[in-house]
Amino acid sequence: MKFLNGFCLTIAIIGALNWGLIGFFDFNLVSALFGNATALSRIIYGLVGLCGLYIISFYGFLQREEA
Repeated sequence: MKFLNGFCLTIAIIGALNWGLIGFFDFNLVSALFGNATALSRIIYGLVGLCGLYIISFYGFLQREEA
């Protein structure tokens, strides 16, 4: 479980950095590295989304620690 948490957190951070690059510099790192709308880039975007959904569960961990 620790590996999954670390993996998802890392992927979500990479996704957040990519969105920051898009917002500030109009530069999409994923498209630059893997091509625009290729199967690989779509897989990466999908992984970022799934990891983001999984990380929502971290709020439950925080709530348990406060109690």
